[in-house]
Amino acid sequence: MITNKQKPMNKLQTFKTCLQAQKADLKQQYHVKELGIFGSYVRGEAKPNSDLDLLIEFEPEYRFGLLTFCHLENYLSELLGINVDLVIKDSLKPKIGQQILSEVIYI
Repeated sequence: MITNKQKPMNKLQTFKTCLQAQKADLKQQYHVKELGIFGSYVRGEAKPNSDLDLLIEFEPEYRFGLLTFCHLENYLSELLGINVDLVIKDSLKPKIGQQILSEVIYI
């Protein structure tokens, strides 16, 4: 269980462990090719109200809709017990994309 009393780096490890355990299911149900954590938790700057930033890449042949994307974001938020901000790797803008890719920790 993830608690608010955990330090950000402890929470980061808990998030990684939980996502790793779900990796096969995420691939099967949502065609997730890659999943990584970036943002305030990776930089050690997370505050109690911080969300968790996840970078996602889907299998190239998979075409998802907005409803599926929202369902996945909600599923991950419930699973991890924190609001998740899901970002699609293929939609990254060049400047912010470089920053994200330089700090992302892949699961």
